Amino acid sequence: MTDRPNVPKAPAFPTLGVSLRPDAITDFKRNAERNHEMKTFLSIGAGPGIGFATAERFAKEGFQVVLAARSVAKTQELAERLTRKGYKASSRGVDSGDPKSVTDLIGALQKQHGSIEVLHYNAASMRKAALSEQPRDSFNSDLAVNIGGALVAAQAVAPRMEEQKSGAILLTGGGFALAPSPDYLSISIGKAGIRALAHGLFEPFREKGIHVATVTIFAFVSPDSKEASSVAEHFWQLYSQPKDSWTVEANYGLATE
Repeated sequence: MTDRPNVPKAPAFPTLGVSLRPDAITDFKRNAERNHEMKTFLSIGAGPGIGFATAERFAKEGFQVVLAARSVAKTQELAERLTRKGYKASSRGVDSGDPKSVTDLIGALQKQHGSIEVLHYNAASMRKAALSEQPRDSFNSDLAVNIGGALVAAQAVAPRMEEQKSGAILLTGGGFALAPSPDYLSISIGKAGIRALAHGLFEPFREKGIHVATVTIFAFVSPDSKEASSVAEHFWQLYSQPKDSWTVEANYGLATE
């Protein structure tokens, strides 16, 4: 951006009671334009394992990342880890099981950054409970986090992605989708739903220029582990595929790998 000659006098900011120098306003505009030029990666359900590793993988490629989860304090710590490494990162609070919370988050980010290039839905309620042990008032709330939030988030980001004919919706899947556990019924049903959502949206969204994909993970993943980094790399490779070679699913942790 080239500075214009005869820059007009800077307007006052009533809420601050001060005026900014013209060069300060120019810098502000440049920074705002730079933020819109950077592609935005949003992680919903960002935790210290797969969520953080995947966000960092995309940050290495020049994305500005937004980490969102229910615990604002923990998410802020993760964002600060990225900023200390020189990446552009911020944090937000979101209740993945509340549709309004999810749509409000996405709307605010779109207003601030423009279109979200990559949505990564990583939220999950990992409840260990057999059928007889599952609290009756918790099953629907588990499903709201495990699959409902993913559907709402995809619905919210899709129109902007469709406008620019670009974007990706990445979903963290799990081996329970194919081998459900009687001791983890709600997350098994949730991961089956994530896989069904990815496969169900893949073709119609591909026609709109949006890549929907999932990594189905057949392993337990700890924070700061090689497994977390490997899953993150799977997500990056899915995003990096040429459009004529898009695939809907990658597997991690199978015995054959």
